[in-house]
Amino acid sequence: MAEPQPAGPAGGTAGPAGDSAASAAKPLPAYYAARAGGWRDWWTLLHPPYTAWHLSYVVIGAAIAPHVQLTPLLAALAAFFLAVGLAAHALDELHGRPLRTRIPSAVLVAVTVAGLAGAVGLGVAGVLRVGWPLIPFLLAGPLLVVAYNAELFGGIVHTDAGFAAAWGAFPLLTAYVAEARTVSAGSLLAAAAAFGFSAAQRSLSTPARLLRRRTVAVTGRITLADGDGLDIDSHLLLRPLERALRALSWSIVALAAALALIRLG
Repeated sequence: MAEPQPAGPAGGTAGPAGDSAASAAKPLPAYYAARAGGWRDWWTLLHPPYTAWHLSYVVIGAAIAPHVQLTPLLAALAAFFLAVGLAAHALDELHGRPLRTRIPSAVLVAVTVAGLAGAVGLGVAGVLRVGWPLIPFLLAGPLLVVAYNAELFGGIVHTDAGFAAAWGAFPLLTAYVAEARTVSAGSLLAAAAAFGFSAAQRSLSTPARLLRRRTVAVTGRITLADGDGLDIDSHLLLRPLERALRALSWSIVALAAALALIRLG
């Protein structure tokens, strides 16, 4: 649902000056978001820290396989970048413009279709190389992207557990199978860990999005045992959430890079 336009001093729709003031006062839709317009919209659309985070699960899944080959790993990374980094995020922006970008809807639709088509094409090439064990992942991937971001089936996939499974466990297992051609107890445990990390991400990012995108004002006070107090505002609430998200995102990326260097170096 589109956000209502800010009211001007007389209660009508704000003019250019009022729009500028409202834009300056309104927080950006994410801590990594850039101001709206031009190439900055594409930076914001990509959700760089989160895209890197979820692509790291691909690297981790490949790295824990008994034998690692660079070509399947790069193909898996490209497929998930197209599906998650581009298609999923473009589809999500079409659904209510949560990032407030100015990218035309027709362009977002084209990006969604091209991203999914490219990911499926790479998946088909993977099936031809790996065989039938990769087929369930090829079929599930596009379905998860569309069902989650378009909130299909009554939003049954668009949940905390759905997010953790689709963007955490699924890419890790897919990359593992692309290398090992099977699943293993170790890969399932690693997928469970990715599920947990992604669930933690969701638990932090959901209230952060609420504060940045839907909150008009935060009021309150914390009274300490010694009688001192802290005024509650959105910055106080956002700070620990987004510090944790930053730390987790780059820690997962560093872990994936370390494993790739160890296995491929």
